[in-house]
Amino acid sequence: MTQRKINPILKLVLEIGPIAVFFLAYRFAPVPEGLETMERQLEQILFSTKVFIPTILATLAASWFLTRHLPKMAVITAVVVVIFGGLTLILRDDTFVKMKPTILYLLFAGILAFGLARGVSYLKYLMEELVPLQDEGWMKLTRRFVLFYVVLAVLNEVVWRGFGTDTWVNFRTFILPLANFAFVMSQFPMLQGYMLDPEDDRAA
Repeated sequence: MTQRKINPILKLVLEIGPIAVFFLAYRFAPVPEGLETMERQLEQILFSTKVFIPTILATLAASWFLTRHLPKMAVITAVVVVIFGGLTLILRDDTFVKMKPTILYLLFAGILAFGLARGVSYLKYLMEELVPLQDEGWMKLTRRFVLFYVVLAVLNEVVWRGFGTDTWVNFRTFILPLANFAFVMSQFPMLQGYMLDPEDDRAA
């Protein structure tokens, strides 16, 4: 089945929309008055998780409806969100939802590292249509992504364990997406040296 193209702005909305919904649901959660800080934060996390799970599933369904294609990383993310979000709601323990980014980043890092050990860049399979690179470029970019994801996983652990839930929500909503964007942008100077010539690509 041919993959359809969608408007870049709509694509961006589908990618960052669930994070924004999570943040807004946390900030405006209907919490009873008079709760202690930790109790209030737990109720906010539970409410935002209830909203976040169906939101991310809805964006996945919308992506399939619009493109007839589901990005592999988006599917993995949705599965992890459902599992850890579900555990958070069932056990009423926000540890699981806070650990979700850690698990996700380590999972991606592990998958990419496994490919590197086999001499293969799995990142190439995910992004080849967006960025035509020589194999050497893909391997170099993959190694950098592995290190970057490990750093983000460590940072997430430091923030949620060492600071309050309010701080972690801000970190999850703003810092992590900005860090991902800044990292990708910072790789373009390196990538330019490994770009494939479209003419050479067609000839091959």
